[in-house]
Amino acid sequence: MSGLRLLSRWLLLGEWRAHPVRALLAIAAIAVGVAMGYAIHLINAAAFNEFSAAVKSLAGQADLQVAGREALFDEAIYPTLATHIGVAVASPVLEVDAAVPGARGALKIVGLDALRAGFVEPGLVGKSSSEHHADVLADDAIFLSPAAQSWLGVRDGGTLTVRSGTGDLRLRVAGSVQARAGQRLGVMDIGAAQWRFHRLGKLSRIDLKLSDGVNRAAFERALSSALERSYPGRFRVGQPNDEQQQSRTSNMSRAYRVNLTVLALVALFTGAFLVFSTQALSVLRRRSQFALLRVLGLERRALLRQILVEGAGLGILGSLLGIGAGYALAALALHYFGGDLGAGYFPGVHPEVAFAPGAALAFFTLGLAVALLGCLAPALEAARARPAVALKSGNDEAPLARLSRVWPALICLALGAAFAFAPPVMGLPLFGYFAIALLLIGGIGLMPRLAATVFRVLDRALQKRHAKPPVLTLALARLANAPGQASIALGGVLASFSLMVAMGIMVSSFRVSVDDWMLHILPADLYVRTARVGNTGALSASDQQALASVPGAARIQFLRTRPLSLRADRADVTLIARDIDRREPGKLLALIGPELPVPAGERPVWISEAMQDLYRVQPGSHLTLPLGGAPRQFYVAGVWRDYASQAGSLVITLADYRALTGDTEVSDAALWAAPGASADQLAQAIRKLPFGPGLTLAQPGEIRAVSLQIFDRSFAVTYLLEAIAIAIGLSGVAATFSAQTLARAREFGMLRHVGVTRGQVLRILAFEGGFLTSLGVACGFALGLVISLILVFVVNPQSFHWTMQLHLPWPLLATVATVLVIASVLTALASGRYALSGGPVRAVREDW
Repeated sequence: MSGLRLLSRWLLLGEWRAHPVRALLAIAAIAVGVAMGYAIHLINAAAFNEFSAAVKSLAGQADLQVAGREALFDEAIYPTLATHIGVAVASPVLEVDAAVPGARGALKIVGLDALRAGFVEPGLVGKSSSEHHADVLADDAIFLSPAAQSWLGVRDGGTLTVRSGTGDLRLRVAGSVQARAGQRLGVMDIGAAQWRFHRLGKLSRIDLKLSDGVNRAAFERALSSALERSYPGRFRVGQPNDEQQQSRTSNMSRAYRVNLTVLALVALFTGAFLVFSTQALSVLRRRSQFALLRVLGLERRALLRQILVEGAGLGILGSLLGIGAGYALAALALHYFGGDLGAGYFPGVHPEVAFAPGAALAFFTLGLAVALLGCLAPALEAARARPAVALKSGNDEAPLARLSRVWPALICLALGAAFAFAPPVMGLPLFGYFAIALLLIGGIGLMPRLAATVFRVLDRALQKRHAKPPVLTLALARLANAPGQASIALGGVLASFSLMVAMGIMVSSFRVSVDDWMLHILPADLYVRTARVGNTGALSASDQQALASVPGAARIQFLRTRPLSLRADRADVTLIARDIDRREPGKLLALIGPELPVPAGERPVWISEAMQDLYRVQPGSHLTLPLGGAPRQFYVAGVWRDYASQAGSLVITLADYRALTGDTEVSDAALWAAPGASADQLAQAIRKLPFGPGLTLAQPGEIRAVSLQIFDRSFAVTYLLEAIAIAIGLSGVAATFSAQTLARAREFGMLRHVGVTRGQVLRILAFEGGFLTSLGVACGFALGLVISLILVFVVNPQSFHWTMQLHLPWPLLATVATVLVIASVLTALASGRYALSGGPVRAVREDW
């Protein structure tokens, strides 16, 4: 037994010492896949946990929360709840997201009744930095958390400026407030917050602390039923950070993080193929050595175990490195990009990475399993080989004969095509991902037969010519008669290039679709907002009249947005009220499908694709919305494409919104310049208004540029993963060509003996590398195009609930294809020079 262990260790270390670069590439490929997957898990787990904890900290010791289906509701419900049997204390809360001039992002300000909040949310009661304890009731005082003070650069006793309406509100920083580390938060007296931010008589929620002995679950059910009877469709009752609230938070980012994880697994898949190619070529090169060991008494099981140990060694080292690198990568990403990786799912949250042993074990096991799977086929072939046959020289193609079977590849392709049309599972395109994996496996499985067919056809066509270049003849003859070895290199090219093509087409299609969508929905010459972020900025009726009267303005339209809760377990949808022509809504909305005429007496609503998928609402049906404190019925007049809201959005006319809610404020305005006036002149005229300096003005081109910049930042991780997959693929192709070239040293020596010059041998290798890579690129483009169709028309709609148009980035695809071909040719030449460096006699001495 000790002799077998010594032999195993000797074989393993000897192989790694002889070919360290190939082993390092395989280890790096596994490490990259494990690192990216583990890092994405850590980032999302940290962000979700911190976001949930931050939400719970705002509720303090509340047993239940009563919130409205609308963002704000009338405070008249408060006395009813405060005097309800079983309620010990009811604490009213008003939450606003205030824009801060010069700061990126909004500051969450919570308005509280300090006298009641002390019993329910004691941690949120402000602590004055002076002896003026009445500051908690002052109308100009705000208490900031340490993270907010650090972010805004203010201290106790300083002044904070925030946006309210079209003007700036100056507040005195009277002290601090307890909050979770990194939570940016401000606290004010609720009456002051209602007055200062024009929310008189409005609340966001009411926190309830129940009397001793009251069953919380039973009380929640009873209160929900009572509120539904008295105020149908207006309120929801739940526990702070309960399962439904966690589900809403999780669903917001689930599709995004699942897609990132799948991209990491793509890198891991590429690593598995690299392990396969490394082990397959290693086993082929050592086939006679293994046969000699079998003759000397080594059992078949021991040989199988030896090769699996070699693959497991690659997997263990790669997985361990990946776990460490993933943790470091997650820490860096959380520090520089935040918990949402630029996607905006967890605003205001600054989590810290925490090691997750369970996830680490899972990804370690996955990396090890991928490595073992990659070396399983070569190990089985080496163990099954007959020693007498394997000892013979020149039969390297025989072990790869199994790869030329077509039926397994065709079954994979057929199953992939079938699964591509399957519906989502739990809102995720799991079958779509499975279809992509089957198509990749099937495409790689077809390479031996395809390579043999293509190169034999080319060889026959060349033989019919009178002048047959010897270099080209030898290159095609080799490729036509050794399709198994050629398919290993082809598989690497196909895997890397097809995935690059698919991801490149998907991202480019999405980006172009977003750009075209913005061109459609931004027809005006100038757009006006009171603030880029937050919900405290608004244009009053007098402000709107002043804007409409600006010299140089031919036409003006207004827009109002606010959140609505349609289901407790889903994120809020976005309600958009705007000046829109009921007869021609397609002028402002990117409608999909027919424009239905609105029946007389009906109020129209146009729903986004996400609304259609998530809520199963169809054009021509009716939809009930909570507006103005009562359920209102609308006629669904069409579906429009909205890339701004993954949770769903609704568009109604501004006239209907005002009639139902009595709200005359708007958040945005779109202006068309009169003939002879420019957008710049119009902007200068607006700046001269009394409230003009505080407005944010932008032309359509500027909005598009900023939006595409945000798009690129959101897809930064996608670009990184795609670049890593390409780098791994190129490295794998280079390693495969290098290994095959070095393994053919005896063949090149024999060619030198029969008169083929060194330069001709190098040209043969260059032709082989060019032909193989060109075929791989062509097949990779075809397979990548099919995969991109699944990504664009299946995975993306099932993940994010919107559709897009197909766009092929030809410059990018052509550039990568050219680089891939050139790299393969150069690798073949470099490896050929090394293989020919020993001279023809030394190269063929093993045949004597």
